[in-house]
Amino acid sequence: MFLGLPTVSQRRTTPRARFNARESRHNLTPAEVKLWGVLRSEQINNIRFRRQHPVGGFVVDFCAPGQKLVIELDGGQHLEDEGYDVWRTRQLEGKGYRVLRFWNNDVENNLDGVIIRILEVLENEEE
Repeated sequence: MFLGLPTVSQRRTTPRARFNARESRHNLTPAEVKLWGVLRSEQINNIRFRRQHPVGGFVVDFCAPGQKLVIELDGGQHLEDEGYDVWRTRQLEGKGYRVLRFWNNDVENNLDGVIIRILEVLENEEE
């Protein structure tokens, strides 16, 4: 039995994803900053969210690991990458995560509605 470093399948993420996550935390979009202001410090139902969190080989915008919930904010560039977003969502769901996607302008113009939707999903989990 080899007692060295765990393989990628034994780790939850890759070193590259951890590096990318660390770098991304310094480059949040205005919508990410606004939503993070509400999600941080367990302000929603005492749930701990992480920002720019690595999950497998991906870096997700926000994650509540204990609830297996991922929140992704999409800007205009996602209109061109819709196929990739669908594939990525399926990969995350395959790892047991629920994925919520919001447009940046939803966060900017309707933050209360975004928070209500997040709460609905979290409450449905508890039932």
